Order: sequence, then structure tokens, then C-alpha cells
Amino acid sequence: MKRIGVTGHRGIPTEAYAHIRAGMHAVLCGHDGSTEALSSLAAGADQLFADIALACGAELTVVIPSGDYEDGFTAPDELARYQRLKSRATREIRLAFPYSTDEAYYAAGAYIADNCDRLLAVWDGRPARGYGGTADIVHYARDLGKPVTVIWREGLERHWL
Repeated sequence: MKRIGVTGHRGIPTEAYAHIRAGMHAVLCGHDGSTEALSSLAAGADQLFADIALACGAELTVVIPSGDYEDGFTAPDELARYQRLKSRATREIRLAFPYSTDEAYYAAGAYIADNCDRLLAVWDGRPARGYGGTADIVHYARDLGKPVTVIWREGLERHWL
């Protein structure tokens, strides 16, 4: 089974959405054999990745950083989408952090990087805005020697949430 993990920005510019969706689709649906997709289901890139992975027939493994993770979804549609995707997961990994902290987010990203064969990163190449952000997980995965596929449309800046 091929294991593909995701890390990425929550704020995806509208003009980058189609490009990112196509890139994810190519990675998740473009090979033979069974696939396991690992995601924390954060709003933005993580949820898009999970939707596409499930549509491509992958098994979804959800990595939940903390006990209060759902409290961080401020938009009702993002929480509903998280809950819908989580209900379709084949496997759920719950980390032992009681609260959503930067350390919990880093640990979830590191877990995904540790347990995937390839990391898909929706990343604009800029530094993380907090410990455990996309850039930190990309660097962590690269330090492990994991293949990282970066998907981003050049010339665009992410939306800061």
C-alpha cells in the first residue's frame, strides 16, 4: 500500500484552487495499487486532500493533534466538513495532547511525515507562521529523506488566517 501524507496552508487563494486540486488529483489518482492518505483534516489543503483521496478510492487515516481539536474550527462549514471526512476515515490516530498547541500541530505533522512514503505539500515556500506550520513539516520530511511534492501556483501569496 502506498502511503501519501499532506501538509498545507489553510488559506488557499481562489486563483490557485484549480491548480492545487489538479496537482493533488494527479498524485492521489495517478498510480496503480491501493493508497492510504494521511491528513489532520484542517481547513484548506488538508480537507481538499482528503476529499480527493476518498474520491480516488484511497483509505483515509486521520491524525488528530489534540483533545480539543474540533474547537479550533471557527467556521461552521469547516467543522461540518471535518466531521463528515472524519466519519469516512478507515483509521483514526489521536495524539495525547489535551490542547491544540503549536507542539501538538508539529507532532501531528511529524507523525504524518514519519508514516508516509511521500508527503504532498501545498506550500508557497515561505516560512511557517507558527511552530508546526507547513514549512516546518516540509523541512522535517526532507530531513528524513522523504520525497516531498510541492504544489503551489507561482506568483500567488497564501491567505493568512
